[in-house]
Amino acid sequence: MLKQRILTALVLAPIALLALFVLPQTWFIWVLAAVFIYGGLEWANLCRLSVPGTALLLAALGGLMWGLLAVPELAQLAVWLAVAFWCFALLLVLAYPRTASWSGMPQRVLFGFLVLVPAWYAMLDLRAGESGLTMLLMLLMLVWGADVGAYAAGKSMGRNKLLPAVSPGKTREGLWGGLLTCVLIGIGFSVWLELPLSSGIKLCVLALLTGLASVLGDLLESMLKRERGIKDSGRLLPGHGGILDRIDSLTAAAPVFAVGLTLI
Repeated sequence: MLKQRILTALVLAPIALLALFVLPQTWFIWVLAAVFIYGGLEWANLCRLSVPGTALLLAALGGLMWGLLAVPELAQLAVWLAVAFWCFALLLVLAYPRTASWSGMPQRVLFGFLVLVPAWYAMLDLRAGESGLTMLLMLLMLVWGADVGAYAAGKSMGRNKLLPAVSPGKTREGLWGGLLTCVLIGIGFSVWLELPLSSGIKLCVLALLTGLASVLGDLLESMLKRERGIKDSGRLLPGHGGILDRIDSLTAAAPVFAVGLTLI
């Protein structure tokens, strides 16, 4: 499994970076939309939707994406709403399984819209902004860094379970390893961008919060998969599962990072 994960990652990472740096913005919009809509297909499975229900969900996701492109002010509001949702999701995850009543089909469908659509727009908005490629690269590195750092620390030092009812494999030591990696990434970008000390500290704090959001995105999907009784959201990516299993961290990290950059 580890060999499959590594091989798949070696293929996916260059593709993601090429899409980031090479594709024109218009193409990037629709390529990213395709990725997130495919994630919506897997989300429909989490909701136990029928074929007509799945088709309706995907059509609604596409319609919302089109609408947000047409009304940027509404899109910005959606990103802020997503941050508020992730604060609520934190409570759900921490209190699970007492909060299992929130995992019914209608709630899961609503969660899908709040998870997928704002994250998609947040990434587009980041790329289109000042220093957009640099900031989007930092976001991706924070998500990957939180994952790799957590894996390394968890494997080498993991003793205490983080939230065993949600994700038995995650440890507190892994969490701290992932967050430390994010802070180091924040320091690296602060030096690269030649930021003054105050701005560098703010960017490192944002990197830490983005890392926490990244973990939360993973935990929310783990909670929903546990309720659904499945291990992976799909089988598209060998060793990784489905698209949702790869973008779950990004769905939480992207809105938090985008809003944080606006604030600082």
